[in-house]
Amino acid sequence: MLPIIQFAERPGILDLGCGHPSPALLPVEPWLAATRESARTYGWQALTYGTEAGPGPLIEWLSDHLKTSGFFITAGASHALALITDLLAEPGDTVLVDAPTYHFALRILRDRGVQLVAAPPDLDGCIASLRASGHRVPMMYLVPTFGNPTGASVPGGRRHYLVEVARRTGVTIVEDDTYRELFYDGPAPVSLWDLASGTEVVRIGSFAKTVAPGLRLGWINASPALLTRLAGLGYVDSGGGVNHATALAMAAFCASGAFARHVDGLRAAYRERRDVLAGALRGLQAELPAGGWFLWARLPDGVLSEDLLPVAERYGVSFVPGPRFFPDGDDGHQYARLAYSFLDLPELADAADRLSRAVCRVRS
Repeated sequence: MLPIIQFAERPGILDLGCGHPSPALLPVEPWLAATRESARTYGWQALTYGTEAGPGPLIEWLSDHLKTSGFFITAGASHALALITDLLAEPGDTVLVDAPTYHFALRILRDRGVQLVAAPPDLDGCIASLRASGHRVPMMYLVPTFGNPTGASVPGGRRHYLVEVARRTGVTIVEDDTYRELFYDGPAPVSLWDLASGTEVVRIGSFAKTVAPGLRLGWINASPALLTRLAGLGYVDSGGGVNHATALAMAAFCASGAFARHVDGLRAAYRERRDVLAGALRGLQAELPAGGWFLWARLPDGVLSEDLLPVAERYGVSFVPGPRFFPDGDDGHQYARLAYSFLDLPELADAADRLSRAVCRVRS
């Protein structure tokens, strides 16, 4: 039988590298109820071509929930990033990125033929220098809230600085806000989109972390001009919106209160998993993230993540080495990204023990 899911389980390996939701936390029955309600409410309209920007009921819910406007429905955050990059950048352009940042975003950007440069503290100077040497710098990709891989959030002062730089330079910030709902120690910080009042920033979001990645459903927050360009794309005009039937089912899921109940449960479950993994680690240092799915663990001096990985897998545990999250791959050797989203509590404790023993082995 051919496989039906992306994750391939490896017998004997507890995979801390798997940034997927826990199967036990996916809302199978509530989603089934939402699809039935959508079919009853919208009938044939749920199964025909939808409006270009996405169905009104979901856009209205998002506008109310996020207290903003200007939405375009996508097939997830990765699709959103690909669309925005196609509109803002051209092959050969330079795109600034966090370092470290989401490793698959680096691949999506490279697929568009752009050059990637790690964003330094002095963004004004960096952008001026790049432009002086002939580079076009149209955009900057950031995950400022509970970021992947670190779980950290950009401080308030830096957020204001980023928006001011975007205004001064005309570089559009693409804010990946995927983890906003998954806060554990108080509300998430204000988004760059809200700070910029809908200008200089494009925000992308997703239901992958809050509901289920298999739905392939997300959104873009953008200016009216950019929304018009998105809606005018040939494949959107031809296909009548993106993922129309699933978007209407999500509208029913959210309107019923199932989204709020489900996310409340996720916050409690992932908070506990975070605490178990962090508490069981020995020989590694990791700041406790206030949200998201990941610990960014610093290895002891002299232990490199690339050297540790094969040893760790002999001990029955895996992770993602730090260099994969840097655009040039030349940094992050003393770090490992550990996901606490996928494994259950006993598995997380066991995985931490195995990883700690592997670290001791490499050090000795």
